[in-house]
Amino acid sequence: MWLFILQSFLIFIIVFVILIYALGYGYIFNGISKTYLKGKSSAHIDDGKFFSHNLIDTESPRLWEEDPEYNNTTLPKNIVDDLINSNTASFLVVKDGKLIHEQYWNGYTQLSRTNSFSMAKAVTVMLLGKAVEEGKINSSDEKFSTFFDEFKNKEFAKDLTLKNLAQMESGLDWDENYKNPFLPNAKAYYGKSLIQATFSRKFKENPGERFEYQSGSTQLLGFALKKALNQTLASYLSEKFWIPMGMEQNAEWSTDESGMEKTYCCIHSNSRDFAKLGQLFLDNGKVGDKQILNPDFINQMRTPTGKSDGIYGMGFWINYDSPIKHYYFLGLQGQYIIMIPEHNMVIVRTGSYNNLPKNDRGRPDQVKFLVNETVKLFQ
Repeated sequence: MWLFILQSFLIFIIVFVILIYALGYGYIFNGISKTYLKGKSSAHIDDGKFFSHNLIDTESPRLWEEDPEYNNTTLPKNIVDDLINSNTASFLVVKDGKLIHEQYWNGYTQLSRTNSFSMAKAVTVMLLGKAVEEGKINSSDEKFSTFFDEFKNKEFAKDLTLKNLAQMESGLDWDENYKNPFLPNAKAYYGKSLIQATFSRKFKENPGERFEYQSGSTQLLGFALKKALNQTLASYLSEKFWIPMGMEQNAEWSTDESGMEKTYCCIHSNSRDFAKLGQLFLDNGKVGDKQILNPDFINQMRTPTGKSDGIYGMGFWINYDSPIKHYYFLGLQGQYIIMIPEHNMVIVRTGSYNNLPKNDRGRPDQVKFLVNETVKLFQ
């Protein structure tokens, strides 16, 4: 009897596994091996080591200049409690181009490389700006079908532009759900082929009609960039930004099995170098005397679109209706690089906050809290 039950159970498992693969959900087992079997409940900031990657090289690291008051100010209890309760790994503040506060928790240090998650979306848009500047792409209004002919015959996709993708107005049928393993985000993150995960998606409406935040849009933008540049995006990022900016460490950009970068996420870097990305935008694309990103394109990135109701530009989340105006890179689980122009300040926070409250049209409550309290502390 028990033998029959065991045999039946094994047959059920085998049939179930075959069915999962037959339906195109085999990536779920990859997800299980990289999350649950590693003691995690979802993607996490340290999972870069479980994925293939392309290296983002630096050559001549330049350390941050420290402010004379560097780490002389003790964070007040309300900030510390917020950071600890949200499982923070790092918290950095740069004021007037100098590092004024740097603090780490849970064993993380200034050398720790953690997952950017969707902060990489803004980096991908930066690469678009540079490619346009160098004439490798005619303009951000160029059609996606210029790079991939098959999209000329896709319903609604014929007139899709790179700007539509950067502004999250693509019309793509993509449910931005991070918890359901059967939806496209999981397939893109854990699957073997990004082109299979994205090119198989349909479009549900005309591009430019509506704002809808979607990882798939930024991944499509990455494919167009890769084709235009004819090199890995990690090497282009290294050449045009990481090296000129004097980043302190090499970084890693997770890829699928073909070597294509996950352009919607997954740049693994340290918090000091993330802060340098923020400083680049406060300095309007200049590093020292060298202009490395066109200021006109930067203004496009940080100008809110009408379709987004003022909360999104091109890769950046924006809050100009707050008394302290700011814009920021935003990653899943509370990765932020926040730029506050009025106070010439950059705030970086990394960590693993799975229940991120968002009560302001998709903008995290924690961002506004950190902006208000940090400016008050260091103004």
